Amino acid sequence: MEVQINQEDRYEQAFNKLNNAKPYAKRLYQNDLFQETSRLARSFEGVQVLYRYADQFDQAGVFEGGPWEDPSKLQPNLVNLSLRIEGIESIVTLLSELRMLSIAQGRYEHEKVSADMAKAYLNEVMALNLDFIFPEESEEARIERSEETDRAENLFKLLVEEMTLVAVSGTLLEEINRLTAQRPIMVNRILLMIQKAEQLLHSDVDEDKRKEIQRYHDATSQLTPISQEFPKFSDYRNKLKEMTDKELEKESKAFGQSMRETGLVSPYHVVLVRFLNCSKAELVPAALFLNEKGAASLSENAVLVNELIKVAIHLPTRQSLYGLARMLERGVLSHHPVAPGLRRLVELDIKPDMAQTLLEAFTEHEGITANNVMVAGVLSVLGQPLGIGQGLNPTCQSARALSLWSIHDPGYLLEQIPRAARDGDITMTFEGQAIHSKNLTGGLAPDLHKELDPVSLILVPHLDRIYAEMINRVQFRGDDPHRWVNPPFYGDWVPRGFGKVFDHLTSNITDYGGFVRLFYATHHPDYNEGHELIYPNPVGICVTTVYGKMLGFHAITIQRVAKDPKGEYRVYFYNPNNDSSQNWGQGIEPKVKGNGEYEGESSLPFHEFVSRLYAFHFNPYEQGDASSVEDEVVEKIETLARESWGQEYLWIN
Repeated sequence: MEVQINQEDRYEQAFNKLNNAKPYAKRLYQNDLFQETSRLARSFEGVQVLYRYADQFDQAGVFEGGPWEDPSKLQPNLVNLSLRIEGIESIVTLLSELRMLSIAQGRYEHEKVSADMAKAYLNEVMALNLDFIFPEESEEARIERSEETDRAENLFKLLVEEMTLVAVSGTLLEEINRLTAQRPIMVNRILLMIQKAEQLLHSDVDEDKRKEIQRYHDATSQLTPISQEFPKFSDYRNKLKEMTDKELEKESKAFGQSMRETGLVSPYHVVLVRFLNCSKAELVPAALFLNEKGAASLSENAVLVNELIKVAIHLPTRQSLYGLARMLERGVLSHHPVAPGLRRLVELDIKPDMAQTLLEAFTEHEGITANNVMVAGVLSVLGQPLGIGQGLNPTCQSARALSLWSIHDPGYLLEQIPRAARDGDITMTFEGQAIHSKNLTGGLAPDLHKELDPVSLILVPHLDRIYAEMINRVQFRGDDPHRWVNPPFYGDWVPRGFGKVFDHLTSNITDYGGFVRLFYATHHPDYNEGHELIYPNPVGICVTTVYGKMLGFHAITIQRVAKDPKGEYRVYFYNPNNDSSQNWGQGIEPKVKGNGEYEGESSLPFHEFVSRLYAFHFNPYEQGDASSVEDEVVEKIETLARESWGQEYLWIN
C-alpha cells in the first residue's frame, strides 16, 4: 500500500510541475509525467488514479505539441496499434482515451468534442478492441504479451466499468458465437463474455440480440422454468425427486439440447444428471442428448459410465459433462485399453504437488478431490480432442501430442497420465535410448502458465522437456530436427518423408516452388492420385499478424483435406491456439464454422494454407506428379509468402 501511495504522490508532483510550467516550457516536463503514468498504469487502481486527473489534462498541457492535442482528429481504428507500441506513444494514447472518457461522462467539456461524440468514439474503440476487454490466449497474444498489453487491459477494464456495452453488443455476440463454435475445453473467456453480455438484458439492445444473450445466459444458468424456481441447487434436487418421469424427461431434453447447441454446461444440468444417474439412469441418454451411437456406447458400458459420472461430474467440473457426451459418441470406450485405464485413474495415488496444482485450477473446488478433477479432465480430452489448447505457453508441440493421442491412441494417453501424476516421470524411447522426463530441466515452458485443462497440467511439463531434449540431440545433423523427432515423439504412423522451406544451415528459402509442388502432389486430391490422409499430419506454419508480419513458428495438425459446401478444396486443421480464427493478413483468415468444419477444426482454402506452411511430413510412396502443378498456382502462393513472412528471409531459387 505504501508503494502505491508513493507512486500517486510522484505522479501528483509531476502533474503539478507540468501544470505550473510556462507554455513554452510544457514539453520539458511532459516526459516526467509520462514516466510516472507508465508506473501507475501497471495496475487497474493506478489507471483509476489517472482518470481522476483526466479532466485537467488539456489545461496542464499533457498533449501540447503532439498529434493527440486535438481530440476531434483522433481515429478509433488506430488505438489498438498505438496502445501496443513500446515507448511514449502507448502511454500518451492511454491518457488520450482517459480524456475522451472524461468528456463522454460529462466531467470535462471540450469545445470541439461533445459528450455524445466522445461516447460514439469510445463505443467504436471498444468494439474494435475486444481482445483487450476479454484477453485472448492465442499464439499472437502469447508472443506479443508485454507491459503495454497489461496497461491497455487495465484501461479497457475502466472503460467497461464507466461505459455501457450496448453499442458493442453485436460484436460481443459475434465473438461468443465464434468461440463456442470451436468447442474449447477451457471456457473461462466465453463465460466472462456471457457475464458481461448479461448486463445488457435490461438495456435497450434490440430484441434479436436480447434473445441471443438470454439463450447463452440460460445455457449456463437456470435454463428451464422449473430450475428458475430454485436459486439453491439442493432445493432443485429435492424438486427433481417429486417430478414424474415425463416431467424429468422434458427437463432432461431441455438441458441436453442446450448443451449440445452451445457447448456450455449449466450447473443445474449437473445436479440433474447426478440425480438421474442414481435414480433414473434410463434418462441419462436424454440428458446428454446422445445420438444413436452414443446411446449404444452408454448402454454397453453402463456400469463404468455410472461410476464416471459419480467421480467426475461435479459443479466445479461441470464442463466435463459435454466431454462425456462427446466421448460416448466417439465410441472411445470400445477401445480395449480405455475402460481399465479410466478405472485406474479413479483411485490413483496422485503426487501431493500435482494434486495441489489440479485443485488450484478450480477456484470453487470445495468438496472435490484431485482424482475428481483428473478424471473430469480426461473425459474432456477424450471427448474433445480438438478442444485442447496451449494457453499462454509456447507448448504447441505438447498440446498437439495430446490431441493426436486422444484421437488415435487413447490407450497410450491413459498410460502416460498415471505415470506423470503418480510417479512424476514419463519415459519415451528415442533412437534406442530411453529418455526420462524427471531427469530433465528446462524446456520451452519451465514456468508453466496454469490456466490449462487438467490433462495438460499433468502431462505438458513432462512432454515439453522430452521434446526439447529430443531436439537437442539432433540439432547439429545439418537438417531440420523435426524430421527425426516427430515420428518417435508422436507415433510411428507419422510418415518419414519430410518437406521444408528453409535451408537448415543458412535459414535461406530454397526451391520454394519445389516445396509447394511437393505438398500439392502429396496432399491435394487433384494431384496426389487420390491418396487420402489416414492419420493427422503434424506440420509447421509461419504465424503472421493481421498485417502479414511474421510472428513465429507454430505447430498444428492437418486433420483432412476435403471440398467445402461450395466445392472448393480446403485444408481442415487443428490449431492448439485457444482461438483458431485469427486474421493472418492478406485476407487470409482461418474459419471455424460455415465451411464444413467439424467441432474444433479451422480451415482455409488450400492455396492460402500452403502460403503459411514451412514444414510437413509425407509418405514418399503415396505421391503424385509434382510437375503437374500449374505454374500460376505456385506463383500465386509464392507471392503471398514473399509479401508476408517471407520478407524476413533471403530467397534463393
